[in-house]
Amino acid sequence: MSSFPEQGPYPEQAGLPAAGAHLAQVYGGVDLAEASRQLELAAHDIAVAASCIGLGDLDEAHTNVITARAAADAAEEILRVVLGSGLGSPL
Repeated sequence: MSSFPEQGPYPEQAGLPAAGAHLAQVYGGVDLAEASRQLELAAHDIAVAASCIGLGDLDEAHTNVITARAAADAAEEILRVVLGSGLGSPL
């Protein structure tokens, strides 16, 4: 049972997507600009991590590498959705 009684016991009633729902089904269209933005964020985080390593701040470098990986993973997922759904033009 949900801890929020007004939402009911099922995620779909709470406004959450059903388990196994495809990203394109959940969000409608897919924006390739978002994949580009995520890759730019990843590149920035890697540059910051390299600077942190140069300054000897390995903890901050580690944090930035983790966020870069998350951004790259997000971009990959967007591209997989576009390529798997036929929503985009051929690359």
